Parts: sequence; structure tokens; C-alpha cells
Amino acid sequence: MQGNTVPPVDETTAMRRAISLASRALGHTSPNPVVGCVVLGPDDTVVGEGFHTRAGAPHAEVEALRAAGSAARGGTAFVTLEPCSHTGRTGPCTQALIDAGIRRVRYAVADPNPAAAGGGAVLRAAGVEAEGGLLAAEAEAGNRAWLTATRLGRPHVTWKYAATLDGRSAAADGSSRWITCAASRADVHTLRASVDAVLAGSGTLLADDPHLAVRDVPGARQPLRVIVDTHARTPANARVLDDAAPTLIAVGPDADATHLSAAAVLRVPRADAGLDLPALLKELYARDVRAVLLEGGPTLAGAFAAAGLIDTVVGYLAPALLGAGPTALGPAGIGTIADVLRLDVDDVARLGTDIRITARPRPETAGRTKES
Repeated sequence: MQGNTVPPVDETTAMRRAISLASRALGHTSPNPVVGCVVLGPDDTVVGEGFHTRAGAPHAEVEALRAAGSAARGGTAFVTLEPCSHTGRTGPCTQALIDAGIRRVRYAVADPNPAAAGGGAVLRAAGVEAEGGLLAAEAEAGNRAWLTATRLGRPHVTWKYAATLDGRSAAADGSSRWITCAASRADVHTLRASVDAVLAGSGTLLADDPHLAVRDVPGARQPLRVIVDTHARTPANARVLDDAAPTLIAVGPDADATHLSAAAVLRVPRADAGLDLPALLKELYARDVRAVLLEGGPTLAGAFAAAGLIDTVVGYLAPALLGAGPTALGPAGIGTIADVLRLDVDDVARLGTDIRITARPRPETAGRTKES
């Protein structure tokens, strides 16, 4: 009777497994990317796997090689992101792969970080077969926030909104709780847990007194709560000023914020009727924020859209009609149908009685500003 044998794994299966491993750390690795790695032995069987768990912890390649041990020699490593070639908080993954005797490396996405890029060339110079592009689109989707932030030098912005089927975010009298069902509201907390900062405007804060922290998501890291408050109108007893999560209040250069001692205050240059949003995002990027969830009302959302600063839209649509009341999106610098901001739908999901739609601006309209 033959003993149990481990079947060989093809390249696509190995990389898809690496992408799945990377997703386990979403919301925990910032300012680093999420990365997964699978190592196959010379016989194409899985001998080790790992993923990057948090900034400062071993990288995915190191974890996978540690699990594989000597079985990695002569094998192939499948990595979702090009192995780094520099020494930061940890050593270069390229050298770890070389030292382990890896013969081939297949990575999905090239590293856009100038400080870490070039790992493929380093591996090839050492005699390791290295090639990128395997399941690149899938790996890019799983690491979109970090890749966007690294390429643009500002956080990836996801605008989340809840509305009725006729596009109303609140009733005519301003009441808005609860438009969506419990399943949608729970999903929002999962979404918050995946980002570094949750951002809202002073209008939303004064109207709803939101908490903006994560609830009921085991192991979640609390994101930074950011309030865009040009005139420092945030009350000293606002819920966002409690100790459930850190809070940053962004105010104008001349705003009196002496009553906001319970939070960090950031002074941001003025622009138009509010704050300079690109400057605000640049400041957040400097604070290691790579992913922002925009939960502000229609005015702030419209300002972000007009500035070309929305990278992903997540809409929760309830099967209800109001017929009046504020719309989900305020003025966004769109004066004619020719200027409409077209989106490509990535996902449609049923959540209880609601529908969640995830979409991204089409490449030809992404990054459009009011000046363009």
C-alpha cells in the first residue's frame, strides 16, 4: 500500500494561494504592503508559505523560507510583490532567497517603491530565474491601497456612502438613522478595520456626532479618526474625542482650536471654501497613512470628487425611497453630462436587504481635477 503523497502544484494555484495569504493581514501592515509567499520544492510540491503580518515583522519570503527549511533549495518562490532589495526594518528578501538556494522566483507586481525596487534584477544577477507579471491584476487588487499610495505619494481614498435607491442620504428633516440594514452597518466596520484612517467633515460631526471607531471586528487595529474642520467647530464633548481610537482634527491656519486638547490638531492651508485636500492627504501620508475611508457627507465627498481624489467608491443601497432630502454626493465640479465621472464596477454583493456596489473611476477620468 502506497503512503500518502503530496500532489504537485501549478504556478497559477501557487500564486493564487500567495494572494490569499497576503489578504489575511489587510489593515495590519501599514505603512508596508500586504505580501504573501508560497515556496515549492524542486518537485513542485508546497514546502513553505507565509505572509507579512505587520510592519517590522519578517517579510513574507522570510516566513515562507523559514517554514520550508532545506526543502526550499532548488525550488521556486511565488511572491505577490517583487522581493525587496534594500535593508529597512528587516534585511533584503532577495538575499534571503539567494541564501536559501531558490532557483526560480515568480512575482506578481513590480515594486513601485524606488527604495525597494529592483529585486528582480538583483536575483537575476545572482543566477536566479526571476520573472514578474503572474496574476498581476489579482495581486494588484489585493494590494491596491498601498500601491496607489506609493505611486501617487498620497493615501488611497475610498468613499463610502449609504443611500436609498433614489440616491438620498438622509430625509428632508435631516434624519438618517438607519437607512441601511444591520448587515450593511456591520460591513462598514470591517471596511474601517481595513484602513489606516477614517475621515469625516465637521458638518457630519455636528449633525450626527459619529464615533468612527471600529466595533465588533476581532483583532482589528483602530484607524486614526480624522475630522476636516476648517473653523474648529468640533465640540469638546464630541464622541470622536474619546479614547477608543486616536483622533486628528484638521483645521484652518487661523482657527481657534484651544478647546480641542483631547485630540491632535493639524493646521492645513485653506483652499476655496474649505481646506486644501491634497495638502491634507500629503500630511496624512507623512504620518504613515496609506488608506483612507471617506465617510463625510455630500459636501466633503463632492470636494474630494472635484479634486480627483477618490480612488474607490463603496455604496450601500437600501431598497427604500425618500423623494426628498440631501443626495449622497454634493457639487463635484461636473457641469455637463460630458464631464460625468464614469466608474467601472468591481463587485456587487447582497448584504441582508441591501446591495453593496464597489467601483473605481475609469482610467480616463481618474485623477481629474477641477482645473482639467
